[in-house]
Amino acid sequence: MTRKIGLAALTVLELSPQDQVSLAAQVGYDFVGLRLIPVAGQPHQHAVDAAAIERRLADTGMKVLDVEVFRLDAETSVADYEPMLEICARLRASDLLVHGADADRARLADNWGRLCDLAGRYGLAANLEPMPWVEISTIARANRILELAPRSNAAVLPDAIHFFREANRLEELAATKTRYLQFCDARREKPADMDEIRRQARADRLMPGEGGLDLRGLLAALPRDLPVCLEIPYARPLPPLERARLALERSRPFL
Repeated sequence: MTRKIGLAALTVLELSPQDQVSLAAQVGYDFVGLRLIPVAGQPHQHAVDAAAIERRLADTGMKVLDVEVFRLDAETSVADYEPMLEICARLRASDLLVHGADADRARLADNWGRLCDLAGRYGLAANLEPMPWVEISTIARANRILELAPRSNAAVLPDAIHFFREANRLEELAATKTRYLQFCDARREKPADMDEIRRQARADRLMPGEGGLDLRGLLAALPRDLPVCLEIPYARPLPPLERARLALERSRPFL
């Protein structure tokens, strides 16, 4: 069975979305994930040129899987995301990547349901990604939000580094609805400091096989045909083309 493999924005974040599309096609990826909504405090903020991205997709035949980052926090007005959902539909993306960062669980579930409903009108699915430094930090917490606001186009997005940095168990994944996986390696030891956990996740992950995460166990706990998006911000200085090629080369033995 052939598993689809994509290139996540964070692996080559210095590139514009349209250049990421071209790079992914050149290296031989099946799809891309695009960061069209910037994350506060992270570098390489690119203006969104939907027409340029659309042309590059047409020229290369590349597909967009997900668009990020849709953040749900205490100040979120879900309706404000509609213009971006229109762009997602225009680019024929299939999925949204969502972070749950609201300590009010009821409000978060309500906004999650609203986002899923709005996304569904554009033919999009929403994926809630647990991360250690936001309210929805574990698979169990993400599943609870999906239970509180059940929607047919809702799923949980496991990310290898976040999964093993929190109190998650592989057996939890059997009861978790997933549409794709973000894949990387990292140091086995969990940092004691949350700032260091965040730094490694954003800028210092490892290529599969270089670290100590139980990647084979993670893959075995998930469907064999689940698409995988390689999200590997690598601290070793490499040009984007070489970095993307190395990520694919090192991941294939696992996939």
